[in-house]
Amino acid sequence: MNFLIEKLETRLKPRISEGVKERLEEIIELADNDVLDLIRPRNIEQEVLDIIDEIKTN
Repeated sequence: MNFLIEKLETRLKPRISEGVKERLEEIIELADNDVLDLIRPRNIEQEVLDIIDEIKTN
């Protein structure tokens, strides 16, 4: 984990690096609580929201 954090900090902008670290912490916490497989992937949720927005604008 420390190796990954170091790579993030050297290769990404600080704001992006911090966001990635937060997501990793969320994933680790969910995995520790055995609920990782129960949540919807964010990208799928975003796709659904985009479709709904598209329908509303047409």
